[in-house]
Amino acid sequence: MVRRSCWKSRHKPGSYPGAAGFRTGLVALCLWLCATRSGCSGKIVQKDAEFDVNYNDTVTSDNQTIYAFNHTVSRNKTEGVRVSVDVQANGADSPILFVVRQKQAVVSFQVPLILRGLYQRKYPYAHVGRTLCQPPTRAATETQFFFVDVSTLSSVGTHYQLRVSRVDSFTLHTDKKFSFIATPSQPQFFKYVFPEGVDTVIVKVNSEATFPCSVMSIQDILCPVYDLDNNVAFIGMYQTMTTTAAITVQRKDFPSNSFYVVVVVKTEDEACGGPLRFYPLRPDELIDPGNRSKVLDVVVSPAINSEVYVMGMLFCLGIFLSFYVLTFLVACVENKRMHKRRDGLLNTPDMSPAETASLLGKGLAPASPYEYGSFADNASTLSSEAITDSIASGEANYGYMERSMEHAGRARQESLSSVEEDDYDTLADIDYDKNIVRTKKFLCVSDLARKDKRVLSKKYQIYFWNIATIAVFYALPVVQLVITYQTVVNVTGNQDICYYNFLCAHPLGALSAFNNILSNLGYVMLGLLFLLIVLQRDIIHNRAMLRSDLAALVRDAPAECGIPKHFGLFYAMGTALMMEGLLSACYHVCPNYTNFQFDTSFMYMIAGLCMLKLYQKRHPDINASAYTAYACLAAVIFFSVLGVVFGKGNTVFWIVFSVIHILATMLLSTQLYYMGRWRLDSGIVRRMLYVIYTDCIRQCSGPMYIDRMVLLVMGNIVNWSLAAYGLIERPNDFASYLLAIAICNLLLYFAFYIIMKGLSTWQKTPAESREHNRECILLSFFDDHDIWHFLSSIAMFGSFLVLLTMDDDLDHVQRDKIFVF
Repeated sequence: MVRRSCWKSRHKPGSYPGAAGFRTGLVALCLWLCATRSGCSGKIVQKDAEFDVNYNDTVTSDNQTIYAFNHTVSRNKTEGVRVSVDVQANGADSPILFVVRQKQAVVSFQVPLILRGLYQRKYPYAHVGRTLCQPPTRAATETQFFFVDVSTLSSVGTHYQLRVSRVDSFTLHTDKKFSFIATPSQPQFFKYVFPEGVDTVIVKVNSEATFPCSVMSIQDILCPVYDLDNNVAFIGMYQTMTTTAAITVQRKDFPSNSFYVVVVVKTEDEACGGPLRFYPLRPDELIDPGNRSKVLDVVVSPAINSEVYVMGMLFCLGIFLSFYVLTFLVACVENKRMHKRRDGLLNTPDMSPAETASLLGKGLAPASPYEYGSFADNASTLSSEAITDSIASGEANYGYMERSMEHAGRARQESLSSVEEDDYDTLADIDYDKNIVRTKKFLCVSDLARKDKRVLSKKYQIYFWNIATIAVFYALPVVQLVITYQTVVNVTGNQDICYYNFLCAHPLGALSAFNNILSNLGYVMLGLLFLLIVLQRDIIHNRAMLRSDLAALVRDAPAECGIPKHFGLFYAMGTALMMEGLLSACYHVCPNYTNFQFDTSFMYMIAGLCMLKLYQKRHPDINASAYTAYACLAAVIFFSVLGVVFGKGNTVFWIVFSVIHILATMLLSTQLYYMGRWRLDSGIVRRMLYVIYTDCIRQCSGPMYIDRMVLLVMGNIVNWSLAAYGLIERPNDFASYLLAIAICNLLLYFAFYIIMKGLSTWQKTPAESREHNRECILLSFFDDHDIWHFLSSIAMFGSFLVLLTMDDDLDHVQRDKIFVF
């Protein structure tokens, strides 16, 4: 044991690398000791210490003890060193200061260690353990010294126990699990070196216990290591965890081809969704932390290679390109079948010239319901008699027909272009009797398809142009915002900002989960395919309309048949499907609760447009305008935002929303039941009382429109039940709740339409959300949510095709025989 008035190094200057920095540290230490103890009169004791030995001693303000350790460091071998300290007495007022001086780093901590929580809560820890980082060395082997200084300002002696030991399992090995124990005052970190040929790995930390809350961090090989609750977020990548955490690490981000895996147990569980302790009664009151030890295990596994990326992308493209190929093959087969049927009819041996001319005239219209997609009105097909008469009148009539058809087409285009928006509801020929027609007990499509087709066509085209405008102005700031989110994640390393499936998140460039973005390609590709199908049918329908105009010139057109064809809503639906894919991809750039509305906004749009299209099929004259429809959808999205911001646990919000939900349901029910023939004015109450008196009190009469009443009663039961559920349970994920309302109403109306036609899953913390992370299940690239993207895009595309073709069987049925429900 050596006693000096002021301690000096036993090593000559320059005897080992970094001597200058070491001398600077010694000078600073001596100055600190002199300043705090008013001179260098105190005793400083230096001891040569050994590893794995317990040193029990007492320290006061009159003496300071320095433990000198040395160990051999190898360039090709990493060996961790851990310092453990235990203080027997409760000396929170006069803690012991431990300073560990290494070659290129100084680590200091006091015992009892005071860690702070929320609201300045203070938790003392008498047992502290810290792992020292290994300074780099260029030599093959080198003997390095480090010193542990123990001091205090307390005049009363405080007993402590010091132990310095080697960490045998300091280096992690690929695919080899290692278990350990950590506490807030005893964090753990380990080193991992990228093996040859491995550029990306996934670090997984698991625990069977949900609490206490902990943090996993990935840090570069630098000293000191930030391994306490109050500084672990200063550097590297980190995420909170309960039972599971996973971070994908790429070699390119670490120049030394190695990194530290740091695991810290937090002082409180609030960050992981756990209970919050009571507010301290006094600011300086120390709170017993209790037992916060946690058993964890860590494993580092290689991530997928570039071949899996390529295979995943080709698989995704192949699935959806196959729909294009299938559509093309179906179109070719139908076209060939149509030509065979036409040739067979024209080559009949016993056919007279007049009959042949008649069939040629029919060739101007579809030879089968499939030639033009089964969407042309029967009125657009020229009757054989009309064309036969026209042809029989002489060869000159062909020129007349040609000019007439050209004139009819030009006139129709000119009249269509001259139709103004103000003309939509100013058709005088039906104003005088629509109040009578629409109140008939049994309505037919002909009763609600009396407006000019040109006016309605332009009216419904506005749906497409409006949603295209909405998409542009909505998508641009969304893209900008999610790029900012991703940049913040990459710069700060805070992976709690984004709720990825970290067990199956494959990065590409600056994107953290490329596979979740790629799987949304189906929405875009199938939406575009649907638009192409609609465009083809629209073109054929326009040709059929030209022939209908020609038929009117030759002879009075026959009675109109089939459901009126308007494609504006179909264009809007296809655009909405494409935008759903784009915005869902944007959401998955950094998925979290605040931007979940990006993923749901166009889902609301799709649900609303599908319901409007179903209603429009048999109610073309009284369907909502684009402005009204999008205003209602905007209100839905507005409430979605309010629910995200204010809805969590807010009783007042849920009461207001439930009342609005029920009132909107009742108003819409009234609108549908009376086919728009009612007014919301000051006399509404008087009229309601009159109806109740005449239909319920004076005489008990049932509803006039039974089918509509059944649908509306079912709809009200469903919506009132959903409103009651929201008011009672107050779900945290308001956006999903609102989407459930839209989907339930769509499915209810869709099922009702099919029946009548036949008769005639945020709110959890990032750590909690990782409990639901799952491994990749398809090609080692896609997870279950990616498969959901695949299936839902295909399902939406299929449901759109059902809406497009579900009434093809009515194309040859006169409209006055198609009932409205």
